[in-house]
Amino acid sequence: MADDDVAPDSTSNGSSCDATITHSPSTAPFVVSPMPKRSWGDEEDDDVVADTGGSSSVPSEVTTGDTPYSSASTFEDLNLSKELLKGLYVEMRFHKPSKIQAISLPMILTPPYKHLIAQAHNGSGKTTCFVLGMLSRVDVNLKAPQAFCICPTRELAMQNIEVLKKMGKYTGITSECAVPADSANYMPVSKRPPITAQVVIGTPGTIKKWMSGRKLGVSCVKILVFDEADHMLGEDGIQDDSLRIMRDIERSSSHCQVLLFSATFDENVKNFVSRVVKDYNQLFVKKEELSLESVKQFKLICPNEQTKIRVIKDRIFELADKLGQTIIFVATRNSAGVLHNALVDLGYDVTTIQGAMTNDIRDKIIKEFKDGLTKVLISTDLLARGFDQQQVNLVINYDLPLKHDPSSQAMKYRSSSSSEPNFEVYLHRIGRAGRFGRKGAVFNLLCGDQEIKRMDKIQKHFGSEVIEVRDSDEDIQAALKSAGLI
Repeated sequence: MADDDVAPDSTSNGSSCDATITHSPSTAPFVVSPMPKRSWGDEEDDDVVADTGGSSSVPSEVTTGDTPYSSASTFEDLNLSKELLKGLYVEMRFHKPSKIQAISLPMILTPPYKHLIAQAHNGSGKTTCFVLGMLSRVDVNLKAPQAFCICPTRELAMQNIEVLKKMGKYTGITSECAVPADSANYMPVSKRPPITAQVVIGTPGTIKKWMSGRKLGVSCVKILVFDEADHMLGEDGIQDDSLRIMRDIERSSSHCQVLLFSATFDENVKNFVSRVVKDYNQLFVKKEELSLESVKQFKLICPNEQTKIRVIKDRIFELADKLGQTIIFVATRNSAGVLHNALVDLGYDVTTIQGAMTNDIRDKIIKEFKDGLTKVLISTDLLARGFDQQQVNLVINYDLPLKHDPSSQAMKYRSSSSSEPNFEVYLHRIGRAGRFGRKGAVFNLLCGDQEIKRMDKIQKHFGSEVIEVRDSDEDIQAALKSAGLI
C-alpha cells in the first residue's frame, strides 16, 4: 500500500493538542557556556556500571550545532519532575546516570528537541534514556497519545512497557502495549475503542494496523523512539512499516522528535538513517570498543554436532549448574527443536522459544524464565536483541549467527557454508550476559572449517580475542574462573 493510501489520522479523543501542551520543568534549557564543536563519535568510551551507581567519566559541556548541552552528573541536573525522580530512585533504585544517559538525556530533553541517533554498549542503560525521554515529554493533562516507541519483537515491547510503568509509577501517565494479542484477548481492530493512552509501545505491524484503522491518533505525538533502530530501519528489518509510521507522524506532527537507539549500526544503516532523519545529534561507538569487556568470550572446537550437545551437558552444565541462568542461541527453528529434544532426553529441564510459537506459549516461556522457574532457555535470534534478564551470566552460541541477503531469492537454496557471520547479531547475543557491568561468559561451539573461519572473522571485526578452550573439565573450569563466575 502506498503512503497516500494510508488512512488519515482522525482520532481526536476530544482533545486539542495545541491548546493544552505546555513546557514542564523537565524541558527547561540548560545554561552552559558555548564551546568548540566536537564530534560525539570521537568521545572515548569507558567501562560503565550504569544503573547500579557505578562511576563514569563524562565531558561536562559540549556544543553540537547551535545548541549547548551540559552532561548530567546526577538526575537532578535534568530538571525532572519530583514524580519522575521518585520513580528513578524508589522503583528503579538508580543512583546516578550512566555515561550514555549523562550524555544523551540532555540532548533529548533540551529544546529545540533535535533528533538523536545513539549507539551504546549492551547493558549500558539505553532503555532508561528513551523511556525517561518519553515520560518527560508527556503532558499528563492531555488524554491522547504523545509518545511512541517501536520495537522489533513482541517480547521487547512488553519488556519496555514494564520498565515505563515502573519508572513512571508516580506520574499518572497512561500507557498501551501495541502487540499482536494472544488468543484469549484478541479483538478486531474495528471493535477496539480509540487509544487514549499517552505512551504507546509496540511492534510496527500492530501500531500501523491501529493507525490505519483510525484507532490510534498521531497528531499529538511529540517523541518517536525506535528501539533496536538498526534492525527496524535496516534493509533486512521491518523497514516499510517503520518508515510509514514515521512519515504519517511527520505529516500530522511536524515537530516530532525522533530517537534511534541501538547497540549496533553498520555503515549501510548509518547512511540510510542519515538520509531519512535530518538535523540530528549523534553518538556512535567505534566498533573496536563495542565488545563487552565484562563478558569473557571462549571458543571450543567440536568434531560434530553430537559433541556440541555432549559438551553442553557434561562440561558446561555440570560446572555452571549453580551460576545462574543460561541462554543457548541456535540459528534455526529446526536446530532449536533438535537441541531441545536431545537435552530433555538426557534429563535436563530446558525451555525453547522461537517465532513460530503462538503468542500465548511465547509469553508463558518468557514469564517462567523471568521468574527464575527455568534456568536454561534455547532461543533463535528472537531474543538476541534487547532481552534483559540480569540473572543470565552464561550464553552459549550453539550456532554462530549468519548474515543473509533478503533481496536474493537464491539465498534460500544456498548452503549455510556460504553465509558470512552476522557481526551485529553476535554482539547483541553476547550482550544478553553480563548485563549492567556484571560478569558473564560466552562459549562459541564450532564445528567444521566454515564455523572456525567465521569465528576468525568475528574476532578480526571487533579486534578482540576469543580464547580457545579444550574439551575438558579443567579448561572449562578455568574459563569460568577467569570470567569471574566461579
